[in-house]
Amino acid sequence: MITYQDATLTDLPFIVDVYNSTIAGRQVTADTEPVSVESRLDWFHQHNPHNRPIWLIKYQNQPCGWISLSSFYGRPAFYKTVEISLYLHQDFRGKKIGQFMVAEIEKFAQKTGIEAIFSYVFGHNLPSVNLFKKMQYEQWGFLPKIAELDNVQCDLLILGKRLN
Repeated sequence: MITYQDATLTDLPFIVDVYNSTIAGRQVTADTEPVSVESRLDWFHQHNPHNRPIWLIKYQNQPCGWISLSSFYGRPAFYKTVEISLYLHQDFRGKKIGQFMVAEIEKFAQKTGIEAIFSYVFGHNLPSVNLFKKMQYEQWGFLPKIAELDNVQCDLLILGKRLN
């Protein structure tokens, strides 16, 4: 069973641990070194449960990841557009948690007046590319060889979806 709840500051160490666990794989994030809880405090406080949530995800009552909606570009004209982020602990991938959570946060977003959701995804991150395509996201942008991870140049995709 998959459940979720608004993340609290006491969840931030777990959120950071899950995020940091993806760095070594060079597939999910452009960070190349682990981040600290302290360095993520401002990011955490930019969210709120009303329209820019961070949700702690649980699978069979065990914390397994997090999902968030973040403001895009910080300008008022983009208020109805958000960036989605989804991170799952490696032990919980492949259980359709991502599909369930993207659908849930899309329903939440629609209720709060959000009209567009997008995600930045490395082109070589096939699990995330496939997840978002399965959820009817389209390629809105392609930035060729914009990142470098371990001397390998990587493409960045912008995958987006308009909400009805």
